[in-house]
Amino acid sequence: MFTPKYPTPDTAPTPAAPVVRTPDAIHPPATSPMPAPAPVPVAPARPTVQLTPAAVVTVAVGGTTVVLVVGAVLVSLLLAVAITGASVAVCAVVLRSLLNQSGTGR
Repeated sequence: MFTPKYPTPDTAPTPAAPVVRTPDAIHPPATSPMPAPAPVPVAPARPTVQLTPAAVVTVAVGGTTVVLVVGAVLVSLLLAVAITGASVAVCAVVLRSLLNQSGTGR
């Protein structure tokens, strides 16, 4: 099952004949005149970002809002996990006490 499967020898491709190259000294390559270098495009000057006091306040308020929302979501998820763990522990204690009572015959 895990052994490789090779093609039968009659369907394997035959290697191509080696190509014989002559040295370039006997037959020098055709030279063409060097083309003129293309002009380098000049990058346009990027405008600098200017923050007004209102923009700074907006960015600060937006960042604070994002941090508070993400924090509230993470705390609620942690609280949900803690409540679930506590309820599972209570269920385990109740089941254990029920099983112990049934074994003693009370």
